[in-house]
Amino acid sequence: MPTVLITGANGQLGRELLALHKDFPALTLLPADHATVDITQPRSIQHFLDNHPVDYWINCAAYTKVDQAEKEPETAHQVNVKGAINVARACEDRKIPLINPSTDYVYHNKINRPLRETDITRPQGVYAHTKYEGEQRARAVHPDTLILRTSWVYSVYGNNFVKTMLRLGKEHRELSIVFDQVGTPTYAHDLARALLDIIAQRAAGKVNANAWSNIYHYSNEGVTSWYDFALAIFERCGIHCSVRPILSKDYPTLAQRPTYSVLDKSKIKETFGLHIPHWRVSLQDCLERMASENSKTTKG
Repeated sequence: MPTVLITGANGQLGRELLALHKDFPALTLLPADHATVDITQPRSIQHFLDNHPVDYWINCAAYTKVDQAEKEPETAHQVNVKGAINVARACEDRKIPLINPSTDYVYHNKINRPLRETDITRPQGVYAHTKYEGEQRARAVHPDTLILRTSWVYSVYGNNFVKTMLRLGKEHRELSIVFDQVGTPTYAHDLARALLDIIAQRAAGKVNANAWSNIYHYSNEGVTSWYDFALAIFERCGIHCSVRPILSKDYPTLAQRPTYSVLDKSKIKETFGLHIPHWRVSLQDCLERMASENSKTTKG
């Protein structure tokens, strides 16, 4: 039974991967948090691998505080670049196929159509630059690396836009949300399922190394803005909070966000035969799971 190492297991994607263990009984999921495997320290990686056989590796460990990265560039570089290189080197030494999640922030290229993996990259800001350098260096060190660029990630776990809107919507009568940033939300639960599906396909001999060693996009289907995303959250939860659309310039942030980052998923769907749900369907599923978890907590 192939063992899949998941570093960054306490993050949104890591926890969603682990939540799917029953749906992939042919895979053994091995979680590792920062205390277990520090990807910035090669010795930590080697020590872990010496004691745990690993067949596949999904490296979810990353510095993802987009604005804070502008104040902590060295920390972001240590994790997103040096950490990614360390992981790739360990995988190359032991011939472990690697999945390295990345971000839509690498584009920022003002192309107003769904972005393809071959489009020009123009990362802006520390976070975007470190994620781009990390993915490129990882591929150079270890060719058997699958880069998965995604966008607007949320889930029932951790901190994310959906949870923030649920909290703020109950605390305020009106919120101002930017409407000139367009993209697609990614439900981490759907992304996790896609990644495990891809691994299961390779383990079964249905995916070769050439298909694996590539860059792919994954987000849910459809297009929206942060403003419309917030409206959808409130409508589905019966939250009576007025939402006012504003321009990005009226909500300045330390790091620049892409104004258009809708991802073209044709490549990953055709290569691996994936079905990707629409973002509204996935949002509903996430909200229902949140409500169920809250109900269990209240009863407990």
